[in-house]
Amino acid sequence: MELAHRAFWRHTAILLKVVLAALLVLALVFPEWDRFADKAMGARAVAYPLAALLVPAIWLVRRRLGRAGPFPWDVDALLTAPFVIDVAGNALDLYDSVSWFDDACHFGNWALLGGAAGAALLRGPALPRWVTVLLVAGVGAIAAIAWEIAEYGAFILDTPESVGIYRDTLGDEALGLLGAVTAGLLTAFRRRPQAGISAVQPEPVRQEL
Repeated sequence: MELAHRAFWRHTAILLKVVLAALLVLALVFPEWDRFADKAMGARAVAYPLAALLVPAIWLVRRRLGRAGPFPWDVDALLTAPFVIDVAGNALDLYDSVSWFDDACHFGNWALLGGAAGAALLRGPALPRWVTVLLVAGVGAIAAIAWEIAEYGAFILDTPESVGIYRDTLGDEALGLLGAVTAGLLTAFRRRPQAGISAVQPEPVRQEL
């Protein structure tokens, strides 16, 4: 069961990275499309792959230090998913054609990011549930604030409607925080992953006659 669980997350993480790469290439090849125009796709094409490679980079560093366990495919997939959803939303023109899509993304994507943080926490020492909820919510709150600042600096300032467009900033941050808190509550009651089985089994002790 555990092997099937890991296989599911491994396949999901790899698929998400392939889809993310394909969507970003599409956005760079057709920057004149309305769904990509004025969406800072150039900045996203740099930042999103870096974010998607964050978990593998940290794992490789820990491996070189002799501290890495099995690769955390669930953390990797959950961290990559929000970036895929964001670019896919632009590619399908959902941000402009579906009125509630942006709000759904702010809740759902931060629930996924919080889920990634929670999955990482579950690999560490056991914590009280309330501490887990606060830590996951805190990570989500930091990410939500950082996202809004980056979004404002990336392209909102370049539009003449900057004041009107950005009136929903607090609403976006509130939805992001709510998503992160939801992820924290789910993490607090999630079963901790089983420790990886060592490939080298200890030899049985031989009794001397």
